[in-house]
Amino acid sequence: MEYVVYILECADKTLYVGITNDIEKRLEAHNSKKSGARYTKSRRPVILKYKEFQKSRSEALKREMAIKKLSREKKLLLIKSRNH
Repeated sequence: MEYVVYILECADKTLYVGITNDIEKRLEAHNSKKSGARYTKSRRPVILKYKEFQKSRSEALKREMAIKKLSREKKLLLIKSRNH
């Protein structure tokens, strides 16, 4: 099963990093009234800004942690690099 590491931009312009094996379903959950991450519940709507695929959950978790450690500026550079 392939996993996706993703970055969301919240309505307050903060960034949220997560992993999933179904990006469409997870994005819908983040924007739904009943589910989603605690962090994004009060910051809706959220917009998918970045995604990258990993071969395993383990690799996705490692990459998620690496991205979370980046400064906001470096996360924005990562987003910009993938969107060009």
